[in-house]
Amino acid sequence: MIVTLTPNPSHDRTVTLSAPLERGAVQRAESVTSQAGGKGVNISRASVSAGIPSLAVLPAPKDDPFVLELLAAGIDCRTVPSDGGPRVNITISEPDGTTTKLNSPGPTVTPEVLTGLLEALRRRAGTADWIVLAGSLPPGAPVDWYADLVAALREYGARIAVDTSDEPLRALVGRLPEAAPHLMKPNGEELASFTGGDPELLESDPHAAAKAAMGLVAQGVDAVLATLGPHGAVLVTAGGAWHATPPPTNVVSTVGAGDSSLFGYLLGDIQRRTPDQRLALAVAYGSAAAGLPGTTIPHPHQVKPELVTVRDLNLTLGG
Repeated sequence: MIVTLTPNPSHDRTVTLSAPLERGAVQRAESVTSQAGGKGVNISRASVSAGIPSLAVLPAPKDDPFVLELLAAGIDCRTVPSDGGPRVNITISEPDGTTTKLNSPGPTVTPEVLTGLLEALRRRAGTADWIVLAGSLPPGAPVDWYADLVAALREYGARIAVDTSDEPLRALVGRLPEAAPHLMKPNGEELASFTGGDPELLESDPHAAAKAAMGLVAQGVDAVLATLGPHGAVLVTAGGAWHATPPPTNVVSTVGAGDSSLFGYLLGDIQRRTPDQRLALAVAYGSAAAGLPGTTIPHPHQVKPELVTVRDLNLTLGG
């Protein structure tokens, strides 16, 4: 089972344009879609689609339409009652695949809600294959709350994956190795945010990205899956580093592609695949998601890991 935490869930609304966005102009949308989302929710959605049991933990009234939508989609939820419903995030998608995101902050969370979320995770820490902490933190949460969660959950034998950014990511890295998760999934820009590297270089140069990721592995993180947009992804462990190149993809929307990549890796791990095979599955999931509109999560039959090229970067920790 994959247990996901989405501390700041969102109604994801995607506005698809038939022409490039013009600032200050009036444009007609080709379509508008809405879906209950957030990084952890997206991973739970992918998990259920692939036949892997999942539990989505999130703050929300139990009868909120957001929660009812997830339950109708077959996604089991454990909600912690909170004031206010999930926020609304808007994505503007242009014909060439360019996406612009407008994310709202979400309702302020209380210490009681944070404690409830921790308890919901702690009760499942010893039995879940993975616990995934994903997305931004809501207003009111301490910036190092993910680091606190990792340190607490590790004591219960949980395997933990973290996908976050900005201050929560920097706070987590600042608490290594005490709060080292088993898996981290930064992108090139996020790697640069705590290594001081050039984000464009890290995204375009797999060797540079892998060397930056090795710093995390040296501080106790078991594996780092660094997604590099059109340049694929790298996987770094204490045993080596690999780069995967995605197949040619007609990019429709990149929203949710990183979440899909993370799920692909977790699926490969649950299936006991080798590191290079887990990386191939991660990139296949991400590229399949990029070819779908809005935040659509790919179905397993749309995922083609056999079309992904993986090469050994011949880098080892300390080498």
